Amino acid sequence: MRTEADKLKKATALSENIWRLARDRIVVNLRFLDAALAGLSFEAAYGTEGVACDGRTIRYDPVYVLRQYQEEPNRITRTLLHILLHLIFNHPYRYERMEQELWDTAVDMAVENVIAELDLSGMELGGDDLRGRALADWRMRVEVFTAERIYRRLREDRMDSEALAQLSRLFWRDSHMSWAARETLELTMQQWKKISERVKAELKSFSRDRTDNRSIVQNLEEAMREKYDYSDFLRRFCVSGEDMQINDEEFDYVYYTYGLSLYGNMPLVEPLEYKDVNKIKEFVIAIDTSASCRGKLVQAFLNKTYSILKSSESFFRKVNIHILQCDSDVRQDTRITCDEEFEAFMKHGHLEGFGATDFRPVFDYVNRCIEAGSFENLKGLIYFTDGYGVFPERMPPYDTAFVFLDDGVEPPPIPPWAIKLVLSAEDIEEERD
Repeated sequence: MRTEADKLKKATALSENIWRLARDRIVVNLRFLDAALAGLSFEAAYGTEGVACDGRTIRYDPVYVLRQYQEEPNRITRTLLHILLHLIFNHPYRYERMEQELWDTAVDMAVENVIAELDLSGMELGGDDLRGRALADWRMRVEVFTAERIYRRLREDRMDSEALAQLSRLFWRDSHMSWAARETLELTMQQWKKISERVKAELKSFSRDRTDNRSIVQNLEEAMREKYDYSDFLRRFCVSGEDMQINDEEFDYVYYTYGLSLYGNMPLVEPLEYKDVNKIKEFVIAIDTSASCRGKLVQAFLNKTYSILKSSESFFRKVNIHILQCDSDVRQDTRITCDEEFEAFMKHGHLEGFGATDFRPVFDYVNRCIEAGSFENLKGLIYFTDGYGVFPERMPPYDTAFVFLDDGVEPPPIPPWAIKLVLSAEDIEEERD
């Protein structure tokens, strides 16, 4: 008579064979994923009643795997491919920054759409027709069908909880709970970035005779798109200046404490009150309020910029920041000299303009301000825009950056003297810096 331990041992062995078969099927059909498969190990975890991957190990309940295989032999192969696509698209590594329920649904829809597009033998499942109709409907609403774009649309639509739950169940394959284990994920992030680069390179030879790989290419490009830290970016516009704070680096505590011990409350030296620090003192923020840039994202960009300046202690005691609202002309110039004025502008300011876009009037206006003495040492101008406008021909006497909203379309070329930054709506709306 077999013991319980014997049954578990057999279940584990059978489930290992099922995973091995799934791996072989994927390599035969999608040889460019061999490096991704090599980056994973498998570990039986009884009682988990599902499958989950932390970027390094797929942990699974053997009983669950056997049940899934018995119901539909293709299901485990489909689940493994689903997990692999999550990893090469770097889905786990943005989990902490997102609304997780929406991100879970968005990433599952993105990878299931890729699998449907590949149309591979041995991956078919019951319910694919229903999933196909749902995906077709969503592709009408999301032009570039990546997890990031789907997530953005889900945030905008704000489906009721039951509708979202139904959508989520339709595309669910694996648990994402282990994605919240940031320490483990950080150990594998660079590994999967390199694997994604290799997959993209090998995909070119695989794709020569195929036209059904557009989605996987789009998702890989999204995964490999350079992500920018807006806080670091703003530091490029810092200017050295003198601020009222103790300079610990040039202060000798030995003489200070010796004087206190010798004369009571009279130190031999006093701390220097001035210290050279890098903080933003004079700065121009130009907001393109043309029709294509209006709405909540403009407000979010201003909030984001203000939050970074404030949280990173980027203010001098006195500042000279001009917020210009512009389309084909400069419509409003709001001068900020202190923290309170910035708060007031964010609370009570209104956007003006919404015409066509021409960048030249902003630079002409700023140059006139410099000539009139409105700036002593203007370090930089940052222009938030969709980029569709006329650029000035000459390089201005200050650093200039154009910040574009990533809408899935390549931003237009900018003059060689300017800096280009592309931010997603999530980058702009993200609260944590």
